[in-house]
Amino acid sequence: MKKRLFTPGPTPVPENVMLRMAAPIIHHRNPEFMEILERVHEDLKYLFRTTQPVVVMTCSGTGGMEAAISSLFRQGDKIITINGGKFGERWGELVRIYTGNCVEEKIEWGTAISPERIAELLDEHPDALGVCITHSETSTGTASDVQALCAAIRERSDALILVDGITAIGAHEFHFDDWGADICITGSQKGLMMPPGLALVAISERAQDIIHNHRHQPQYYLSLRKALKAHASNDTPFTPAVSLIIGLDEALQMLRAEGIENVWRRHEELAGACRLGCQALGMKLFSDSPSYAVTAVWLPEGADWKQFNNTLKVRNGITIAAGQDDFKGRIFRISHLGYYDELDMLTLMGGLERSLRMMEIPFKIGAGVSAVQRAFLGE
Repeated sequence: MKKRLFTPGPTPVPENVMLRMAAPIIHHRNPEFMEILERVHEDLKYLFRTTQPVVVMTCSGTGGMEAAISSLFRQGDKIITINGGKFGERWGELVRIYTGNCVEEKIEWGTAISPERIAELLDEHPDALGVCITHSETSTGTASDVQALCAAIRERSDALILVDGITAIGAHEFHFDDWGADICITGSQKGLMMPPGLALVAISERAQDIIHNHRHQPQYYLSLRKALKAHASNDTPFTPAVSLIIGLDEALQMLRAEGIENVWRRHEELAGACRLGCQALGMKLFSDSPSYAVTAVWLPEGADWKQFNNTLKVRNGITIAAGQDDFKGRIFRISHLGYYDELDMLTLMGGLERSLRMMEIPFKIGAGVSAVQRAFLGE
């Protein structure tokens, strides 16, 4: 049975990217690799819509988040975080470790925080030095209006704006410079169509100033100061994941060739069709502000998650993601992030229908596939 991956990380890797990574290894301190890294740096600026440096770190996206907190803040600094899911919760965990002064706003999972509430939090905490937000909350399939949130923060505060863009970059429209973010992080295994192992961190001019000129936490490996210093000469402070960066060069060229606006539009269309297909099968969406990267869906009434997942994976070759924490066994998540097209969504919906049929859950055969097809054909 052919295996098909529909998880929000890792996501499928294009064949030409895998072939580039399979080439003989080269040394990371020679001109050949530094030329590749220079091109990667420029293409990352294109992806993030910035003129500022985007550093490449050999770690997961969480490593990029930790590097940002530990490079910018010190013990006692007050930071506002938004907990609307597993990864918003992670911002709070990191802040509590590195500053011990976290103002955590807990919101209902599956919802997005409003700019008005962000403004209220800043009015309540005018001494906050940073605000950590999540663009696409992977655990709930929920997107926040980062442009509006950044504007609300900028109107009231000089607090640094840190954006978890790990499943948003490449899926959602994002303009690092124009929207006024100070840090944005993504991971290689998401919209960049790569295996896990790299964190990409965009850093604003004022964040660079703080990193270079202020004393912060003791650091070694996860240091944005070291990363920025090496970036200036198209180098890395430590041995990088050479093959992954070579693959990233290929993936970024694919995204540039497609055009970033077209990439954003493709994700929006795939997400919209997926949602329509699920609803046509009688399933309910979990989020009231759905992401273009991943769709979270309530498990059909009467369905058992283990049986549902086993039927999809073993009998139909389709791997999806489970719910997390309180929603484990209650929701499932479908990715359309990265290397997916219209026929992938039709295949996914067909697999869902086959699995529901095998489990004897009632639905109209062809309803999901038909809804997806009509969405793509403009019917």
